[in-house]
Amino acid sequence: MLDQKLLLELETYLNERLIMELEVCKSSEIMEESLEENSLRFELDEFIHKNRKPTLQEKLFQLIDQKDVLDTEVYKKAGLDRKHFSKIRSKTDYRPKKNTILALALALELNEENTEELLETAGYSLSDSDTNDLIFRFCINKKIYDRFEVNEYLVHFSLTPIGSSI
Repeated sequence: MLDQKLLLELETYLNERLIMELEVCKSSEIMEESLEENSLRFELDEFIHKNRKPTLQEKLFQLIDQKDVLDTEVYKKAGLDRKHFSKIRSKTDYRPKKNTILALALALELNEENTEELLETAGYSLSDSDTNDLIFRFCINKKIYDRFEVNEYLVHFSLTPIGSSI
């Protein structure tokens, strides 16, 4: 017959060891999960770093520099006031309306590719199923960069003109 006192000690010993083993296992699992999370975060950071494109502000002012024009020329030609243009320049999280970006593209006399790139930086694109976008695409391809002329086409099709001209 087993000694009850020794049996109780053995059970206590086993329970303590099993609890310690469980804690070690849980700790290992937590560490593995933490390592996996850190690995995913690192991968995400790396992915963002590799794939991030310029912001709207960076792209816009890069284009202004490439065209060698003054900011005042651009915002006046686009029909924007100084305050609105300053907001675009200084607030990295500011996202102007699509027509504002299109007005800037016209002011800079951008081709279709550069216009698309500028729009993309703000999360927009030219759609082949939108009359407004088709008018802009047509005008850009025909090198019609005069905001007043573009507005005449927009108004003719009962669309909202850009800038402060109408």
